[in-house]
Amino acid sequence: MLRAAGVGLGDEVVVPAFGNVEVAEAVAKAGAMPVFADIDPVTYCLDASSVEAAMTPRTAAVVVVHRFGRLADLARLHALGARHGLLVLEQGESEAPYDEIAQRRERAAYLRTKLRGVRTPDDGDGHTYQQYVVRVPGNGRPDRDAFARALRAKGVECRVPVKTPVHRLPEFRRCVSLPETERASDETLALPVDATLTKRDMQRIVSACNALGGLLQPAF
Repeated sequence: MLRAAGVGLGDEVVVPAFGNVEVAEAVAKAGAMPVFADIDPVTYCLDASSVEAAMTPRTAAVVVVHRFGRLADLARLHALGARHGLLVLEQGESEAPYDEIAQRRERAAYLRTKLRGVRTPDDGDGHTYQQYVVRVPGNGRPDRDAFARALRAKGVECRVPVKTPVHRLPEFRRCVSLPETERASDETLALPVDATLTKRDMQRIVSACNALGGLLQPAF
């Protein structure tokens, strides 16, 4: 799509650093330069104000990535694109059947009311919970990682959704301030929310998480 729109050598494309490296790689393959902007701490998608701050006269496009089942603020981002004459492209997530989304939402609602000691995701804007991503507060990565190891020891599968932001990878390393991206990379953890989980599974997840509340400072 970038090539078809005439984006190429000498152009810059604003992309998120919180997420998969493939977006930055696609920009580079088109001959353009990926420029990283920060994310909104609630949606984990590009923040329009940060996008605008990252723009230069060479900026030709913005690639918006929807994350974890939450949509980016498309109204603001498209308005920004229209104001500056930029191409705004979207990368969505795989669509799940309605019944599966409904079951995920039920499980997410249960977790939201039962979990203590972690910050649960906001449920606004039609969240489909492709991943149920919580924040483990504390002093950075060691706390989140210790929490994850303890959960796995209790038989609860969990994963770190973004281990290393793209702007910290050797091939795309940039000296840029992205505080929300850094914080999200250090604090986020994806808990199970699959439609196949039983009520007993959900109770086990909650019990394991809440038993570890002593690891977390401050508690939420």
